[in-house]
Amino acid sequence: MSSQDFSSLPKNLDPTRLPSHIAIIMDGNGRWATRRGLPRFAGHRKGANALKELLRCCKDWGIPTLTAYAFSTENWNRPRSEVQFLMNLFEQLLCHELAEMQREGVKITFIGDVSSLSASLRQEMQRTVQETACNSAVHLNVAINYGSRHELVTACRQLAQQVQQGTLDASDIDASRLEEQLYTAGMPDPDLLIRTSGEMRLSNYLLWQMAYTELYFTDVLFPDFDRSMLHDALVQYQNRDRRFGKIALTVPQTLVNAVSN
Repeated sequence: MSSQDFSSLPKNLDPTRLPSHIAIIMDGNGRWATRRGLPRFAGHRKGANALKELLRCCKDWGIPTLTAYAFSTENWNRPRSEVQFLMNLFEQLLCHELAEMQREGVKITFIGDVSSLSASLRQEMQRTVQETACNSAVHLNVAINYGSRHELVTACRQLAQQVQQGTLDASDIDASRLEEQLYTAGMPDPDLLIRTSGEMRLSNYLLWQMAYTELYFTDVLFPDFDRSMLHDALVQYQNRDRRFGKIALTVPQTLVNAVSN
């Protein structure tokens, strides 16, 4: 662990080149608990605390948006007791942490298919969105019962319905039209994805939105992911050349012309 002070933006990070939007897959909560002889539930509680600290770090360092993959459409396949615990934990956190989130200036939104969630959880989610809507210090976007393929299929159905109703011409459908139907409409695409625990896949997460996102994988289990580890991810992010399909300026023009011809 470095002795560097991480309470403010580390000096070796360029504040003008920070990601405006970080997406995170918070993997490894259960394994963190199992390795310590604890029930998996303890890992999820620890992970919730780690997310709070990560969000606070984004606020302190000037990273406007954090999207957290809290529960996927595939997570319903986990043991029923664990799913129920997670749902109860979400509801408890929304209820008990709202006042603190207000003090911190956190805007909270949700993406995903909320129709499968309990009425009480949906009510807490709606209350949270409404009461934090005017906050601007940092934006926490929580993906709950989220699956990117389901999101894309739903968006296509909505566009098809508009065409069928005569309010949209099929020839007018383009990337922008489709993006308007996604859960993330109006949000910037993630600049950086972080996945913890050593897994190296996207797991049906923001597939459309991450077309040009930088991917960062770490073996650290999420409950142990702290400011120093976010710093490591950001250092690597800032060392990358994000060209978005363009030609690097260092490539000789003669070579560019040769390839083009």
